[in-house]
Amino acid sequence: MRLVSRTGGSRPVSVTRLRQAAKESVSGLPREFWWLWTSTLVNRLGGFVATFLAMYLTVDRGYSPMFAGLVGALHGLGGAVSAVVAGVLTDRLGRRPTLLVSQVSTAVTVAVLGFVQDPVAIAVVTCLVGMTSNASRPAVQAMIADIVRPEDRVRAFALNYWAINLGFAVSAAAAGLIASHGYLTLFLGDAGMTLLCAVIVFAKVPESRPERDVALTGSVAEAEPEVGLGSVLRDRRFMAVVGLSYLVATLIQQAFVALPVAMGAEGLSSTDYGIAIATNGALIVAVQIPVTRFLEHRDPAPLLMASALLTGGGFGLTAFAGSVGMYTVAVTVWTLGEIINSPTQMGLVARLSPTHARGRYQGMYSLSWSLASLTAPLVGGAVMDRFGADALWASSAVVGVVAAGGYAALGRAMRSRPAADGSGGEGSASGVGVGVGVGDGAGAEVGAGTEGEIGAGDGAGAVDVAAGGGAVGASDGGPRAVGAGPVAG
Repeated sequence: MRLVSRTGGSRPVSVTRLRQAAKESVSGLPREFWWLWTSTLVNRLGGFVATFLAMYLTVDRGYSPMFAGLVGALHGLGGAVSAVVAGVLTDRLGRRPTLLVSQVSTAVTVAVLGFVQDPVAIAVVTCLVGMTSNASRPAVQAMIADIVRPEDRVRAFALNYWAINLGFAVSAAAAGLIASHGYLTLFLGDAGMTLLCAVIVFAKVPESRPERDVALTGSVAEAEPEVGLGSVLRDRRFMAVVGLSYLVATLIQQAFVALPVAMGAEGLSSTDYGIAIATNGALIVAVQIPVTRFLEHRDPAPLLMASALLTGGGFGLTAFAGSVGMYTVAVTVWTLGEIINSPTQMGLVARLSPTHARGRYQGMYSLSWSLASLTAPLVGGAVMDRFGADALWASSAVVGVVAAGGYAALGRAMRSRPAADGSGGEGSASGVGVGVGVGDGAGAEVGAGTEGEIGAGDGAGAVDVAAGGGAVGASDGGPRAVGAGPVAG
């Protein structure tokens, strides 16, 4: 079928549908989100150093691959430390101050890294770069959860993830050309783009941290209790999500260390690896947004199960690859898993986070990826050295199956405590030993009613429910501890 225009011309209906789909994908989001999205894109467009750090150390500075690996591990260690610290600062100081401090300090440390030459100094400054650059993640993710409506969050996280990958694809291509004029240009260019990102945030992005709710008990006003890191760690369902995220992240990280090593052992060149891995960024840029239209408003448990199976299966296929074409097929499969996993899981984390502890929750979630970037190269290298590359790819498939099983169990656990209205909020919930359904924020142990969605509602969070038959419905958000016996809210 074709549409006929007034001038007698025609165009396929599919073009109209694509335009409409693109419009719907970006409509309805607040202006603050788009300025934050722009700052993310600018930051990633200048993300030269992380991509070419190993090559800089080995080719330009003449250090050994072992030293480059150690420096990379220190970069990951710095990121792991800052994920938790920045999460706390995001809740205490605010999203905007944490983001600005992170970006300005990243610009300074990256610029300094371009000038230092002593190996110890390089190692120390690289660790600082890892700390400062990763500190922005909890703030950005908490800010998105603050300013975007619950029903639009998966789409917003997908758009932000799309910007990250678009910026990465462009910066990776540009970095090779810039490096031909000297690696110092890369470091200063990265620092300059990061400062520009800070300027955008300073000028256009307001603070979004919610004001603390006040609950009236009789005539006494009591401020909502603060959720500490201990509460986050005791939130078993959320920590299960963090653990499963770590498993999936360790698989994806193999693409940047184990995969090029395996391709090199097969006699393939760095250009061949570049072609294969470029499929990852190109596919994300091409299909992330349309796929997200399918993902949003769906039960996250089956989606996360599928993403884990695709990710593990894709790396498992690598064992059968012997050509660039087959490696590209394997990359395509696990990239599809990544496309499903990222926005779905970030949306789930936002749902599980109490309003006034979003920074801590997002920081703990970021920690799963930081730890994966630290441990995955070490584990992957050890398995390859001892048992060979095929053993690593086979074990990757097993890890994918284990993660899928974990998501299935998590889904069943969440659905066993449904909210009465099927949405996780806006009223009362009921059942035996259920959690809290809330209007804006907390409610840790909630499933998604008859639809079976995980952690449905605006947020679900850090409260555990003691024995008894009750449940609470709240309109003000915030964590609640529920004692024994039936309770109505």
